[in-house]
Amino acid sequence: MASKSNAAIGFIFITVLIDVIGFGVIIPVMPDLISQLKHVPTNTAATYGSWLMSAYAVTQFIFAPIVGGLSDHFGRRKILLISLLGFAIDYIFLALAPSYEWLFAGRVIAGITGASFTTASAYIADISNAENRAKNFGMIGAAFGLGFIIGPVIGGLLGKFGLRVPFYGAAILCALNWLYGYFVLPESLPAANRRPFYIKRSNPLGSFKQMKKYPAISWLLVSVFLLYMAVQAVQSHWSYFGKYRFHWDEATIGLSLGEVGLLVALVQGLLIRFINPKLGNEKSVYTGLLFYTIGLVLFAFAGQSWMMFVFLIPYCLGGIAGPALQSIMAAKVPANAQGELQGIITSIMCITAIFGPPLMNNLFSFFTHDKAPVHFPGVAFLLGAVFMLSSALVAYFTVHKNYNEVQV
Repeated sequence: MASKSNAAIGFIFITVLIDVIGFGVIIPVMPDLISQLKHVPTNTAATYGSWLMSAYAVTQFIFAPIVGGLSDHFGRRKILLISLLGFAIDYIFLALAPSYEWLFAGRVIAGITGASFTTASAYIADISNAENRAKNFGMIGAAFGLGFIIGPVIGGLLGKFGLRVPFYGAAILCALNWLYGYFVLPESLPAANRRPFYIKRSNPLGSFKQMKKYPAISWLLVSVFLLYMAVQAVQSHWSYFGKYRFHWDEATIGLSLGEVGLLVALVQGLLIRFINPKLGNEKSVYTGLLFYTIGLVLFAFAGQSWMMFVFLIPYCLGGIAGPALQSIMAAKVPANAQGELQGIITSIMCITAIFGPPLMNNLFSFFTHDKAPVHFPGVAFLLGAVFMLSSALVAYFTVHKNYNEVQV
């Protein structure tokens, strides 16, 4: 039984890893591809690229709870395999795109199939227990980190053979992953734990209403929202800040992102195995959020380029918070609602991906232009620190207040 569970966890790890590699593979060629299709320079292409990101995030926000609800009804295996096949088809679609509008349609398709992360998280919740749940959720974070290291490197190498080649490479990876899952992946959700699918309950707002049955979860979701809004301070304008503040070139930006991926993989794939059992979920949440906050403040006031690389260490140590927070929430939700919960978490991530970048980037722009009341390039990082500290306070007053609550 344990060997089957380990094999399933290994497959989910590989699934998320290949999905992230596939996403990372296309990152190096997207600016040139958009420039080619729209006949615009790279700086103008960035505007079109932001619309592609927004389309992906909006679609995921809508479809993540639907996919999560479908996996609660039909089982994880079927939904996961359909999502993987959809990813493969989407990359072929993008590879053949004759216009920017095709790219936009492809990102919409990717937003739907990208909800496979929801099902993967629910799968982990199904096969985990109280002792290993946080560790297993951490494996998903580790897969993200490794994929973020490997993907752009492969994409840069494949891009030398043509702008479309990385898309075909990503499609092949997803197709191989689908074949592997079709023959190897077992179902994780027993028929007895499944529930009927209701579209009203599976829309983003409907799902949030269902979670009112669990007051502790409702407030913890607020903590999750604040956490991911804070993270947007790094994800949305890291490269712009580096170029403006320290005159980074593309190689330096890539190196810094590679360090992020490596540190995330080490923290969530290895370090969390030792820290979480010693601290427990509650203290892991507080400690991680504090590390995140410290890292963001240090970014905001960094005076030299090398400092950003060093300050990534405390920031990435904050990665112990997310899996512990997920573990606490998963323990308070019935087995037949795990997909719904993971769908809501994914939707929250999508909301922050829709609204976070405009907030952070415009704030950065406002405080760096000539007429700014105060010249402060690191202002977005400081706002992120405020969000992160607020997340810690909400988590504390929720978890600490309900520590005697009986887990479902």
